[in-house]
Parts: sequence; C-alpha cells; structure tokens
Amino acid sequence: MGIGFAASVDRIRKRWCAMLTTRVIPCLDVRDGRVVKGVKFQNLRIGARAEDAAAEYETQGADEIAMLDVSATTSDRSTAIETVRRVRAAISIPLTVGGGVRTTGDVARLLDSGADMVAVNSAAVADPTLISRVADRFGRQCTVVSIDAARTDAGRWEVVTRSGTQRTGIDAIEWSGRVEALGAGEILLTSWDRDGTQDGYDCELLARVSQCVTIPVIASGGASNPADFVTAVRAGANAVLAASIFHDKLFTVGDVKRALAEARIAVRP
Repeated sequence: MGIGFAASVDRIRKRWCAMLTTRVIPCLDVRDGRVVKGVKFQNLRIGARAEDAAAEYETQGADEIAMLDVSATTSDRSTAIETVRRVRAAISIPLTVGGGVRTTGDVARLLDSGADMVAVNSAAVADPTLISRVADRFGRQCTVVSIDAARTDAGRWEVVTRSGTQRTGIDAIEWSGRVEALGAGEILLTSWDRDGTQDGYDCELLARVSQCVTIPVIASGGASNPADFVTAVRAGANAVLAASIFHDKLFTVGDVKRALAEARIAVRP
C-alpha cells in the first residue's frame, strides 16, 4: 500500500477518465522478454525488447499498453514477472498483463510487479469462478477477460484457448455476456481468424459482442491501416488494439489517432 500502489491507483483513475474517449492500445505479444508476432498465434517473429517497444509507443501517444505472454499458458508456467517489472519501469501509462494467469495469487503477483489490470483467458474458461474471485478480491477495474473467437462453419463464433490450439465448443457471444455477469470489467476480444493477417477487424463479431454487454470491449485482430480502427469503433469497440502495424512501423499511434479524430471520434491528444 505504498508508493507503487498509489501510482497504480493514479494510473487507473486516469484510465477511467481516458475511457470517455476511444483508447489506442499497442499490444506486446511477449516471449522470453522480447516482442513476437505471428499469424493466428503461429510462426512467431522475434522483435524488440518488451520495455523498449512499450516506451516507444508511450512516446507516440499510446493510451495504455497490453502485454500478453504468449507462451505462458502452452508452457504451463506463469507470466514472466521480471519482464512485467521492466516494462513498468519504462512507462507511466496503464499496463494490462495476461498469459498464464490461473489463480488469484498470479493476479496479485502481477499487480505487485506493476500491472494495473490483469487479463484472464484459458483458465477462466476452465473455471469461470476465477473471474468472480479476481473481481471480488481486486475489483472489476482490474479484471479483464480475453476472449479469442474463431468463426465456425455454422456461421457463429467459438471460444478458443491455449493460444488458439484448443476448441471449446463455447459460443463466444454467450460467453461474453456470462463473463460480464461474473464480474469482468472489460473484454479483450480477439478474432482468431484475423490475428496477424491485416485483413481488418471482424466487425460483425465486434458488433454482436458489443450489443450483448455493457462493459467496454477492446477490438483486436487484423488491423491493417488507420481506417480499420475507425470501422472497429463504429462497429461498437470502446478501444482498439493492434500489434503488427505498429511493430512493423507501417503506422504510428499518432497516425491512428489522427484518423480517429478526423472521423469525429474522440481521442486523447
């Protein structure tokens, strides 16, 4: 409950103020402390150190950073705490961390290491009470549920887990409503089919989920240019997240914010 806690409270307060505008969130998929990126969670390319990338995006005007340890769940280990600490030391904006989160103890360690919000995914599907336990202990404002959704031949979306390797048979739209009822404060919604493809966000999926819940929805998966961010917001997203177009230096956070502002969508300068 010292200086670190007070700083986190201040970042969360600023974040909720920022949620009156559309947030632009670079995503760091991380393995062994370095940013990686692939297509549909596969064939990962290794990039910069996580802390260096995070600092650069803050300079560009990012509203917050999402850091997902992409190998933690499939390797049956917890998120790398030291990487979280290095990223936190490099930035002053809010930080959401996910990957390998299985218990409230994992959440506590991540928050103590500098995360402001923690995202749960595979473990929450296996045991939905985890969402309620996290929300009850740390508050809804710290509780993010990541939903990775894949289209099926039947024209619906199925929740996939363990970096997309496991099909669950769970309807993603229904799961969205359930996680809100269980205590989620926000949903990080990734289209598995669009991840890393730069084919644009799945706006039909976004619209369906946004209509089903009242909590904020972060769009993820498929952004190729600033116009895609505008389309996602108009489909119902409260925040827009991307990785490839930022990591590959195709566009900056500032480019995206200018496009949103020109479309009369409120953003933080």
